[in-house]
Amino acid sequence: MKIALIQTSLIWENPLENRSHLAQKITGFMEEVDLIVLPEMFSSGFTMNPERVAEKMNGETVLWLQHLAKAKNCAITGSLVIEESGNYYNRLIFVYPTGEIKWYDKRHLFTLSGEHQHYTAGENRLIVEYKGFKICPLICYDLRFPVFSRNDIDYDLLIYVANWPKPRVNAWDILLKARAVENMCYTIGVNRVGSDHNNHDYIGHSQIVDFLGNYILEPQEADAVFIVDIDKGKQMEARNKLNFLNDRDSFKII
Repeated sequence: MKIALIQTSLIWENPLENRSHLAQKITGFMEEVDLIVLPEMFSSGFTMNPERVAEKMNGETVLWLQHLAKAKNCAITGSLVIEESGNYYNRLIFVYPTGEIKWYDKRHLFTLSGEHQHYTAGENRLIVEYKGFKICPLICYDLRFPVFSRNDIDYDLLIYVANWPKPRVNAWDILLKARAVENMCYTIGVNRVGSDHNNHDYIGHSQIVDFLGNYILEPQEADAVFIVDIDKGKQMEARNKLNFLNDRDSFKII
């Protein structure tokens, strides 16, 4: 599977400008890809003012994602602020090339910034089947909680979209490797760069780690698009040879 990671700055609380900015990057590469991954809250930045930027599932940004997916003939994913029944969600949208949509609401809300005071937490993990891969897409702070991402169903690819600030980027690097090794799967982290309205700095470090903890794409700091190919066959070969997942514990999240 060929994947494009979009690591870029975001315009604060301005979905229109962010869509335009991201569209330029996405239409700017001619190489065909299977999946495009955008950062967390790509249409607004990590805002605690959801009422200023929230959209419906039939709103402009979701329609824009569907249009892009069809135009590029690939899947596209990232999170944005969605309002439903008076509640706000940090919702990851996964759009298939056909325009079909699946979504995941961030389970672990970032209490340090007060995210839990403004957004409603999700409950269920999403597994997407696409191009022969089982994909588990998660959001930022979820990275710190390995039980929720535990590979109990033999998924093939773990994705984290984020607004992860510079002072804690070392933890981001360590935890992405840890999730890849313990779940024995390709693990992708897509973060933003630049500064936000709250003077938080971001240096990206978007990356891809393989099933043994080796970098397929080392942490990057440029405002750029990174296109990488991953091979499920190599992963399956390693799993069959080493059998580490066969020895995992069985438990349930209550």
